[in-house]
Amino acid sequence: MKALVYEKYAPDNDFEKILKIKDIDEPKPKSNEVIFKVKVAALNYDDIWAMRGKPIEIPMPHISGTDAAGEVIAVGDEVKQIQIGDRVVSNGNLTCRVCKECTSGREFDCRKRTIWGFQTGPLWGGFCEVTHLPESNVIKIPDNLSFEEAAAASMTLMTSWHMLVGRAKIRPGQTVLIMGGGSGMGIFGIQIAKLYNCDVITTASQDKLDKCKELGADYAVDHRKEDWHKEVRQITKELGRKKGKTSGVDVIFEHIGGSHWNKELTLLKYGSTIVTTGATTGYDVKTDLRHIFFKGINVLGSTQGTRSELESGLYWMSKGNINAIIDSEFTLENAVKAHNRMLNGKGLFGKILMKP
Repeated sequence: MKALVYEKYAPDNDFEKILKIKDIDEPKPKSNEVIFKVKVAALNYDDIWAMRGKPIEIPMPHISGTDAAGEVIAVGDEVKQIQIGDRVVSNGNLTCRVCKECTSGREFDCRKRTIWGFQTGPLWGGFCEVTHLPESNVIKIPDNLSFEEAAAASMTLMTSWHMLVGRAKIRPGQTVLIMGGGSGMGIFGIQIAKLYNCDVITTASQDKLDKCKELGADYAVDHRKEDWHKEVRQITKELGRKKGKTSGVDVIFEHIGGSHWNKELTLLKYGSTIVTTGATTGYDVKTDLRHIFFKGINVLGSTQGTRSELESGLYWMSKGNINAIIDSEFTLENAVKAHNRMLNGKGLFGKILMKP
């Protein structure tokens, strides 16, 4: 079968130098595994980290791809719920399923957790014609969702749902600030917050503000302006007057970090929450602790999510309340262009897909 393979790193981001289409053996199912023909797979930023070999080294030779959707063509002897012909999407969290964390519903905290298509291998990911996963790591795609929609949602939808619903426990009527609303994470963050009938303020670059509003954001602010937080504060004052409540933000959905961090903290109400899952503009931030202890702010870390949370997100997608946004599609042969588009980010809105 055809697969996108590399055998060395490209710390200089020269992906063309390492990415090759190769013919490799098709997998055979272990007793608990599902084999599926990949129809489409989505890119994530960890695909770039893997090719750089940072922040961690990964198994070689390597096939990336954490979010893949396709049709089941074989199952192992112990597989009970999935059948040949089923349409499935990957749940990229590979966990032990027997430790205390896994059995208490906190599989994202499993110490043996690995991210499929990033930390797995050699030659085990979604950027190929046929791949394999344990039955517990595939989810049936609702009938009215396409392979493309499912693949575009898998990791980012699950992570966004876990941040807002699982960790921050958002409630109707709250004011929620979605940082980076034009990103894969932010796109789902906006829609989940609106599903919960929250007032949503989002930040994005100037060219993405209108698109964020089309997704449901009530307000959109250019976070590249030095004083973007002052504009957000003014919006919360207006909302406070309308609601007859204290101004400020109840929940901040954070995955940017860098110089925005302390500005975000100033926007939070007393007893409010900031939940973070990344730091695309820098993780080594300085924190003004006065904003945290004096206002009793909850600072929550979040990573990935649970199978159940992904299923919840896909359910609401099937009802039309949440939509996957697809930026562009490429073939495996054009993988270099696909990864460079994600790396450069210019004009990017939604997920990048690749098809075998």
